[in-house]
Amino acid sequence: MFIKEYILQNWALILILSAFLVSLKMTVFLEKTIISRLYKLIAGIFLLSLAVFTEFYLADLGQGRELRIILMAIRYSATPFIIAQIVYTLVKKQYRFIFIPAIVLTVINFISIFTGVVFSIDKESVFHRGPLGFLPFIVVGFYSVFLIAVLLKNSSRQKTEIIPIIFLAFALSSGLVMPFVYGSLYSHMFCTIISIALYVYYVFLILQVTKKDPLTGLLNRQAYYADLDDNTENINALVTIDLNGLKKINDTFGHEAGDEALSTVSDCLTRALKSGQSGYRIGGDEFMIICRANSQSEVTGLVEHIHSSLSETKYKCSVGYGYSENGEKSISDLKKESDTMMYLEKEKFYKNSGQDRRQR
Repeated sequence: MFIKEYILQNWALILILSAFLVSLKMTVFLEKTIISRLYKLIAGIFLLSLAVFTEFYLADLGQGRELRIILMAIRYSATPFIIAQIVYTLVKKQYRFIFIPAIVLTVINFISIFTGVVFSIDKESVFHRGPLGFLPFIVVGFYSVFLIAVLLKNSSRQKTEIIPIIFLAFALSSGLVMPFVYGSLYSHMFCTIISIALYVYYVFLILQVTKKDPLTGLLNRQAYYADLDDNTENINALVTIDLNGLKKINDTFGHEAGDEALSTVSDCLTRALKSGQSGYRIGGDEFMIICRANSQSEVTGLVEHIHSSLSETKYKCSVGYGYSENGEKSISDLKKESDTMMYLEKEKFYKNSGQDRRQR
């Protein structure tokens, strides 16, 4: 009876988690570390759903008061742990100390079993919130705000990245608001809602990865041509960047050194990008930036920022741009203008440095 009721009430969750497991098994786009952490998340959500179901199953029977209190402590502790694990999984360069608030809350929750400082259940099976009754929601809120803030900070501000972050923020915020609106009924839905939010974000993440160059993290060639065809009338500038001497770096120091050079250049480009500007690696040592509705001062400022960032490295790039103030120039004209300026700068670089132009 118990298993049957659990399956009936959590069938949607079971389907979502199963689809998630199959998707992770088939994906080749994510790092093994991230996939491993996602597996742990799925296991944690499943175990939490069992704890929640058992707690309310016993409540409906009017039995197991002592076990219900323990299960409630587990539920109040597991929720922030799951959100912390999401932070640890989705945000790069996060360390294990991110779990410290969740660990502290867990200790307080289990102390509450004996003291009622967070919650208690009286002999009539009535739930009471203690002096620290809102602490679990505060900790979950802290993790949720931190997660969204860091994801936004690390994003490229492009629509394809902002939309899934907004969706995730909406799902997490519902977890903070709906318990006060629907009470214990929401507890039955939490695991399903967080699973849907996480799986949708995962799908968006995979879509983003397929549009990015795996070495540099910039958008790739396919994304470049797709974006050129999207709202063409808003594109009023193109910037061409070419790394000088990549062949010489590869031949002299090896391809790992060449990869390091490309990654360093891409980091400089990423730091230089502002609103309405998107960076792409379109092949080899060639990079492009699409500017939408930018003023000429914004475009020249971008070029200056690129050169300034590169001056702090040991690498040199040739940069050119094509600009259309009134949008009268075609994409083809902007590209020709940009390439011409870039090649003139490249010729000047090789002439001044005395390097063989063929070792580009």
